[in-house]
Amino acid sequence: MRDPIEYLGPRLKEIRLKTGLSLREVARQLQVSPSFVSQIENGKSQPSVATLYSLARLLAVPVDILFESHWDGTLLPDEKHAADQVSRDNFNTPTDAWDESRARISAVNPQNRSVITMDSGVTWERLAATAEKNVNFMEIIYEPGSESNSSGEMMMHSGYEYGYALEGEVEVTIGDLVLSLAKGHSIGFDSSIPHKFRNNGLTTFHGIWFVHGGNTH
Repeated sequence: MRDPIEYLGPRLKEIRLKTGLSLREVARQLQVSPSFVSQIENGKSQPSVATLYSLARLLAVPVDILFESHWDGTLLPDEKHAADQVSRDNFNTPTDAWDESRARISAVNPQNRSVITMDSGVTWERLAATAEKNVNFMEIIYEPGSESNSSGEMMMHSGYEYGYALEGEVEVTIGDLVLSLAKGHSIGFDSSIPHKFRNNGLTTFHGIWFVHGGNTH
């Protein structure tokens, strides 16, 4: 009879690839090194029980699935992304939200972006992690019906922000001004003016955002 532990590495890698998580992102969320995760997948290292449970929760599968020779591809319903959702009230600026990884040169691809999903339906994806802490370069994603925060209140903060709409459309309220930001349109404004964004449409909005000296949506 084969030892179930020998299935752990291949099964872990299979499930990780199926869920679309990069090795680096798994390591970041578990607060371990990418090489450690790689060693587990290659059968060169065995994780602790606590790490196993953290892996299973991150990958949204029961722990015993990690030891089985066959997997039907089923994920636990609604768990994979629900655990990642945070309240907009948990931090004042994107700088507070991201991890501490910073460099003079930051090259990011879709597989190793840091991602934050808000309980209001908004997602931030970090596009660069340089040492300039007061500058944030991101893709922002608004699902249909989502808005800047779950309370719907206007926000204000120091600094300026600039955005370019890639697809979809959002309603932008800045003070008494209400306008639509649609594909190909851009905007820049003083963030000390009360403001909020909302996607009133039926399609997802994607935009590139640059925030200097304050927080964002």
